[in-house]
Amino acid sequence: MQAALHTRTLRHPLHLHIAQGWVAIGSVAEAHLGALAAWPEWVQISAGAVQLRLGDDHDTRSAHWATLNAELRAQGLIVAWRDEPYGVWDAHGVSHATIERAAARFWGTLTLGTHCNGYVADERGQPTHLWVAKRSLNKPTDPGRLDNLIGGGVPLGQSPWEALQREAFEEAGLAPEEIARATPGSVIELHCDVPEGLQREHLHVFDLCLAPGRTPVNQDGEVAWHQCWPVADALAAAAQGQMTVDAALATLDFAVRWGLIDPKDPAAEALKSLVRARNPLERPIRRSSPLKADLQGHERPGRCT
Repeated sequence: MQAALHTRTLRHPLHLHIAQGWVAIGSVAEAHLGALAAWPEWVQISAGAVQLRLGDDHDTRSAHWATLNAELRAQGLIVAWRDEPYGVWDAHGVSHATIERAAARFWGTLTLGTHCNGYVADERGQPTHLWVAKRSLNKPTDPGRLDNLIGGGVPLGQSPWEALQREAFEEAGLAPEEIARATPGSVIELHCDVPEGLQREHLHVFDLCLAPGRTPVNQDGEVAWHQCWPVADALAAAAQGQMTVDAALATLDFAVRWGLIDPKDPAAEALKSLVRARNPLERPIRRSSPLKADLQGHERPGRCT
């Protein structure tokens, strides 16, 4: 739990100028302020904040920001480049520019993640095992760490539910009709230091019951293996820091919702402060803003069929 809110790096609030004025969209590490001083026409640095003036419209801001990010990448300040577009969101779920995924952690902008706990249940529908994945050693972030059955970022233009459908085949070889049975868990807020900068993310958690004998098969080379572990072993791996922060939180959320750990357990109590409220009956619909959860809702977790 401490890892999910662990921030020691000193950072300056980041404000972006738009036609209506200034909007808060992230933060920048103090150690990087000197590098940003190279663009006084776009970046103003004060004792209280970093201000970006990159243009009056979305496309202009995105183009100028791309120039900044390319140079910061050349300096080694933006790492784990993905060539994936992410939105720059304000507190109201409006995107004011598009930036490279890897740059989000340099600028401390909000990102969305989607993770799925794959589990096996007994005849009563109670989970007994969880599928655990090991990330490829070639992954740009957290190589070799343990992960959930499915886990990934949500690019611009997709909702967490839509991203889950895509990642389901890429990471686990699941067919559309299989992942369509996934049910939503919680939406968890992360705000923590990571090697690439600041991970500020809304993590959308899902559960999927897989039949005994159904083995996930990775398709894109980003997963080294999948193994089916007793729930207690998966929880121990999460508690011992063997999983990524995202995966550990998704695993804990699963255990809390299914009553697999005592709700008064300190970890379960701490999780409550990270969970965002949302309507559990919300149905999957297409929205203008993916920050508004685009989920398949159920009153309670479904049983394996």
